[in-house]
Amino acid sequence: MSDTSTSAIHFSDKRITVLITGATGFIGKKLVAALLKDGHQVIALTRDPAKANAMFAGQVRCVQELDDLSDTDAVDVVINLAGARILGARWSARRKQTLRASRVGLTKNLVSWIANAQHKPALLLSGSAVGYYGIQHQDDPTPLAEDAPPQAIFMSQLCQEWEQAAGTARQAGVTVACMRFGMVLGHEGALPLMMIPVRLGLGGPLGGGRQMLAWIHVEDVLRGMAHLIQASAQDRPIAAAYNFTAPHGTTQAEFSRTAALILHRPCLFPTPGFPVRLLLGEQADIVLEGQRAVPVLLQKEGFQFRYPTVDDALQALLR
Repeated sequence: MSDTSTSAIHFSDKRITVLITGATGFIGKKLVAALLKDGHQVIALTRDPAKANAMFAGQVRCVQELDDLSDTDAVDVVINLAGARILGARWSARRKQTLRASRVGLTKNLVSWIANAQHKPALLLSGSAVGYYGIQHQDDPTPLAEDAPPQAIFMSQLCQEWEQAAGTARQAGVTVACMRFGMVLGHEGALPLMMIPVRLGLGGPLGGGRQMLAWIHVEDVLRGMAHLIQASAQDRPIAAAYNFTAPHGTTQAEFSRTAALILHRPCLFPTPGFPVRLLLGEQADIVLEGQRAVPVLLQKEGFQFRYPTVDDALQALLR
């Protein structure tokens, strides 16, 4: 399978320095590669600088603490992608605390460093998720633009707190845009696990299959970031939050059927929602209820998706 995620992505006409948290993750690694390919300097904030340095073949400056950066280090853009994996162990009080610390706590530390930095970045791009909108029941046709309200449930509250923490950087004169990611499709992340039952011929609708799946190809994630960095450099208005989702959403059942068709497998085996809820508890809402999140602001600004439909994305990733 060819990897197109770093092909011809242009971030800035001038050489910039970008500080990245979460640089060794699925999206982060591809972002680093794309920035280096475009001729920029990257600083990675990581818990294991030696491992990260080896991963990036010494092309990236790797630091364990923000205090490792000197007062004279000039960072142009900060991209905040760090965060513990949201799906996994049940959301116990302890697990929720871990998720908050890895997102909200780290972001607060990052903003504190920005506030005290001698050379402040022009732009902070901070991660969030379409979980901001809470759950949208399966037969609700309402499109969720960036001004749709959040809900009083944990995954929404977590995103709200994460975005609020990032937004305080505006007090230091920094432009802040939060990126509400849908499910990011690539050769890593959730897609390989999702494809295991499909490849085995056991794919089918999950929990009824009518729930909307907000998704985006990883290359369009990187291109969306480049779009915002270019807008910042050109002093164009930047919104507080953007839906990083493809313009053509899909239901979970349609997603499974498309993947099965591409892989020449059957799609006949439904999975009821009850055992999923029994296994995952509260977080089952992520997979059993969806969000019809649409990228209104990116499209309004003229951003062109390379992979607008799930067929486009899966053909590129699975062929």
